[in-house]
Amino acid sequence: MARGLLFLLVTFCLINCSSSSEEDPITPDPDPDPNPPTEITNEVDFWLTTGDKQNLLKKQSDIIAFESKANNFQTIEVNNQESYQTIDGFGFTLTGGSAKAINSLPTANKDALLKELFGFNENSISISYLRISIGASDLNVYPFTYNDISLGETDESLSKFSLEEDLDGVIAILQDIIAINPNIKILGTPWTAPIWMKDNKSFIGGSLLPEYYDVYAQYFVKYIQEMKNLGITIDAITIQNEPLHDGNNPSMYMTAEAQTEFIKNSLGLAFEAANLQTKIIAWDHNCDNPEYPISVLKDNLAYQYTDGSAFHLYSGDISALTKIHNAFPEKNVYFTEQYTSSDGSFSGDLNWHLKNVIIGSMRNWSKNALEWNLANDQNFQPHTDGGCTVCKGGLTINSSGNITRNVGYYIVSHASKFVPQGSIRVGSNISGSLINVAFKTPNGDTVLLVLNEGSVDEQFNVKQGEEWFTTYLKAGAVGTFIWDK
Repeated sequence: MARGLLFLLVTFCLINCSSSSEEDPITPDPDPDPNPPTEITNEVDFWLTTGDKQNLLKKQSDIIAFESKANNFQTIEVNNQESYQTIDGFGFTLTGGSAKAINSLPTANKDALLKELFGFNENSISISYLRISIGASDLNVYPFTYNDISLGETDESLSKFSLEEDLDGVIAILQDIIAINPNIKILGTPWTAPIWMKDNKSFIGGSLLPEYYDVYAQYFVKYIQEMKNLGITIDAITIQNEPLHDGNNPSMYMTAEAQTEFIKNSLGLAFEAANLQTKIIAWDHNCDNPEYPISVLKDNLAYQYTDGSAFHLYSGDISALTKIHNAFPEKNVYFTEQYTSSDGSFSGDLNWHLKNVIIGSMRNWSKNALEWNLANDQNFQPHTDGGCTVCKGGLTINSSGNITRNVGYYIVSHASKFVPQGSIRVGSNISGSLINVAFKTPNGDTVLLVLNEGSVDEQFNVKQGEEWFTTYLKAGAVGTFIWDK
């Protein structure tokens, strides 16, 4: 009995030990995929601003890559072989009021702001073009010129010419800006001639007396030369801000005939004699009157001295720039002013200004696009008595030193940050509500600025050559897309 039990135990142990000691079978790996999916890498950077302010010049994290699979979305086609004008830059007017607001900041804060506005770091918007007033504009504390003398006196030798009124303001700020970006382009514009040269002897309205045309020409020469001595190169001047608007403070009325005579018989000759390379630009007023600059450029002598014409868009249509270009294709056109109002909405101003001032001016041959005032305080000050009370700066700098970046800041930065001087506008089609303009930059990047001006969100393609990428913009949103093809 004991032997039988022992045999059973041994047999049981042998069977179970044998089973448990066998290695578990190894399941072989399946055959590797002969066409494994490739990792998608981003090929397009995308910066976005939305009308609800949820995105403010914000770089998107979307991975966007070119592909060749067809879809039915509408398509913007970019054609780098179709080239138009070379770009001088994007920016603002640096008024006396702008300088006052910026100078109110502590030194460290001011330095950081100027680097943000004019530098080339990741957080900079790289403004590349500024307009400044020759003397005061209406966004100064009070009106002045650089040759103000006692009533009844004259100074035909300009012996009392002085930049002193602007030395600690606009000029000092410009010197700081040039230290950051030595290549920034600067346009000078007078709001009035010295009042002793005018028929009404007033800062408001009146006209330049013909007997002072030559003296006023020397006033421009002296201004350009003295600014140069301070390290500031004036790339161009316009003859008169809004020459048919004589109710501003300061202001001066100048007909097309008077401007033509002044350019061809005085200013052009004076610049030539002084060997100045500063460009002379006509008009500098609204798009509703292209006949004014056409009249100037039709004169053979004035044409010889005039680089082109400048425009604002408080009335008329932006297509007036193309009308001038087609009439005088060898002459340049510029867009030099448009303000955003204190009572405007962010979304409405973003949409209208991107469509007209930035994209519109570029698609109509402009070499630059400038918004009006760079900065003012929370009360839209300073301004002269009678000057603009509703002009909202790109920045609001309040009495506590807090800085608010307003809609104008984002309007300009969607172009200035990505489209440097020397870029060339290239071909792109308007597709439905997707208003756009494209550029090739000097380093070979392609930049596409797109506004969805429609009331519905849009998914769309951007095509270049035989490839395209697909992306998306909410209604009223603005996107800047950059790639290196």
